[in-house]
Amino acid sequence: MTLDPVLLEVLACPCEHHAPVSVDVAASALVCTRCATSFPVRDGIPVMLLDDATPGPQGIGADVQE
Repeated sequence: MTLDPVLLEVLACPCEHHAPVSVDVAASALVCTRCATSFPVRDGIPVMLLDDATPGPQGIGADVQE
């Protein structure tokens, strides 16, 4: 999975906290750095919709460090 580095700089989790995302190559997904919610990448296109996301362990938008 290869994504444009400029695109990765501007993408953020669509929850109200808008945290940056990191790449999980093994899962072909982008992962929120705040809530660990993962967003699939299909055919090289990130799907940043909360309806298609896999919630993190504490839910979408939750701070995993709390």
